[in-house]
Amino acid sequence: MKVALGVSGGIAAYKAAEIVRLLQDREIRVQVIMTEAAQEFVRPLTFAALSGEKVITGMFEAGNAEPNIDSAVEHIAVAQSIDALVVAPATSDILAKFAQGIASDFLTTLYLATTAPVIVAPAMNVNMWNHPATQANVEILRKRGVKIVEPDSGYLACGMIGPGRLAANESIVASVMQALGASQDLAGETVLITAGPTREKIDPVRYITNRSSGRMGYALAEAALRRGARVLLVTGPTSIVPPNAAEVTRIETADQMRAAVLQLFSQATIVIKTAAVSDYRPKAAAIQKLKRSGPMSLELEPTSDILAELSARKSTQLIIGFAAETENVLENARKKLAKKSLDAIVVNDVSRDGVGFDSDRNAVTILTQDEVLEVPETTKWEVAQRVLDQIVKLRRRARITAS
Repeated sequence: MKVALGVSGGIAAYKAAEIVRLLQDREIRVQVIMTEAAQEFVRPLTFAALSGEKVITGMFEAGNAEPNIDSAVEHIAVAQSIDALVVAPATSDILAKFAQGIASDFLTTLYLATTAPVIVAPAMNVNMWNHPATQANVEILRKRGVKIVEPDSGYLACGMIGPGRLAANESIVASVMQALGASQDLAGETVLITAGPTREKIDPVRYITNRSSGRMGYALAEAALRRGARVLLVTGPTSIVPPNAAEVTRIETADQMRAAVLQLFSQATIVIKTAAVSDYRPKAAAIQKLKRSGPMSLELEPTSDILAELSARKSTQLIIGFAAETENVLENARKKLAKKSLDAIVVNDVSRDGVGFDSDRNAVTILTQDEVLEVPETTKWEVAQRVLDQIVKLRRRARITAS
């Protein structure tokens, strides 16, 4: 995994050197991006020596270097190569530029270009931190899914006492590892995940299916693995490569998915049903290819309700369902949550453009018996992390109740 570490111009910039080391101890590659002001506090050579990576100090090659396309689009290359962007220290200037979408240097441009999780650790004078403008910018970033590592209170470099001191390096690194899905809070769990579509045969060359790409289920599988779980992945036909460590069962039809899930169910402690299972199938598939000869009618019959069957059989397992809706989204999700005795349900409005099917982005609502969590539009990787966060909470609650 690779992290971009943004260092902005504050006295706490020297602490970023320790953050590099702590991340490397966890086998994370670190590429440092320094603002012009940060270079007044720490020299780029320090970070280059520690990280073993090129330290980026500007948008374009400095000095007499010949202009080239690589330097002109380097922010895009870095944006696409990283698994997270962390900024420590983050000055009030950087927070304001991030919040307002101002791309005036490499770091602020990288923030707009990346879809990876973003973690910022503010550090500044107490009055600057408490100023309404700074707090408004922080709130904007929170709503956009940026993880804010709150500054500590204490004696500041300016001589004042109060909140504004850079959070402990260990806290910052812990937040990064959580964003990367490496917190190990699912260690000891066996997570059964279904993903992708199913296909129901009409004849030897035609079938009924849906638009599911499998991306959401595969993101959950990768995230659960990084958090220490054993993952059993039952997947319908998809072009995506599954995570190497997942134990994969490939299926095509709803009946095949049912058989695979029921066979693996006793091994699972958590079940996440993201697959878009066909609700109907042709009652009788033709043995030979149907010839085109005018209108064709198909008699359909319902497939098995795998989710309801699992809920009826469960003992201590947590069962989480997914629902794709186009109207009355929350109302329909609540009905499904109750009817199928689920521990949680994740619902999204698939009538929205740019999220859900055929997209790397999603926007969902996670419902449990006593909580509703809105996850605004973000990457499916980030949605996977939020779903797993809720599952961890449910598991902890169940353990407390049992004891």
